[in-house]
Amino acid sequence: MFMPEFRQNLATKEWIILAAERQKRPAQFARSRPPMGETPAHSASCPFCPEQEASTPAAIAAFPSGSESGGWQVRVIPNKFPALAPGPDEECVACSTHEGPYLRREGVGHHEVVIETPRHNEDLPMLPPEHIEQVMLMFSSRYQALVAMPSTELVVIFRNHGEKAGTSIIHPHSQIVASSVVPFMVRNKLYEGQRYFDEYNRCVYCDIMQYEREHGARVVMENEHFMALTPYASSVPYEIWLLPREHHATFGEAEEDELRDLARALQNLLARLYRLLDDPDYNFVIDTAPDHMAGVSFYHWRLEIYPRLTTRAGFEIGSGIGINVVSPEHAAAALREACGDRIILE
Repeated sequence: MFMPEFRQNLATKEWIILAAERQKRPAQFARSRPPMGETPAHSASCPFCPEQEASTPAAIAAFPSGSESGGWQVRVIPNKFPALAPGPDEECVACSTHEGPYLRREGVGHHEVVIETPRHNEDLPMLPPEHIEQVMLMFSSRYQALVAMPSTELVVIFRNHGEKAGTSIIHPHSQIVASSVVPFMVRNKLYEGQRYFDEYNRCVYCDIMQYEREHGARVVMENEHFMALTPYASSVPYEIWLLPREHHATFGEAEEDELRDLARALQNLLARLYRLLDDPDYNFVIDTAPDHMAGVSFYHWRLEIYPRLTTRAGFEIGSGIGINVVSPEHAAAALREACGDRIILE
């Protein structure tokens, strides 16, 4: 098996992952994704559907369906084509080595797939709320298991929906990567959060929530434990942040009642996007501090949703400055007007 590796850009100190094994991923891209209502509930060619479990690695974890017929409701498997892979000895964390002036290290880590439902055509906005709660509880369970691994420095939980978002299999699923490197982008956000706290003795994200609640123009919805808003400097149209109202630096600090509220808020937001933008391609990611920083006052975990409605062009790539063609105030108003109830297919 090809071992992934981290390689560092000598000029910027940013890490990339070289994972040539992923060139073997299935060519099952949804280039013209049919509406979910036209997609079958079961596909004999889909490795994530029930009765095809033998075509994937053995399950790491699963929640049973609870029905008399048995089966599973949520299932976690190792990614067959991982971006990072366990080392020969989990207790041995890879060290950096040089290749000429360049820095590299083995791509040690873990890469898991969370198959969110046995039904091929039942995406998150269509699931019963209690089912999405199980998905969030599985996220939490796997997060806790992965941060306990000696090689883990950062756990990233994310979902790719649609071709523009990088999806490779239509069946509803998300992914979890445990990295043995904390990348530059994450370190920079931690650094800026700490600088703000040092200057004002407050969490920048708590201040953002307080201001947005007082002014309201960019707030999409709230429930007991979470607040959803379109950021003041949204990088893409209809970008949404879903933040816990109680300050926590890491996802691992979320209690079960918060996870259940997270599930309901996420379903509400995805249903709004589905109706407003006709089931857009999107990514969501849980942005969290590394787990050893649990309890710090200067960072605040959140779930971020990025619809893939536009393509970065030359100026954005060359300057690093995004161009957003929809104001966050307009996006929030349109999302508030959209229905957030569960999608029921005819």
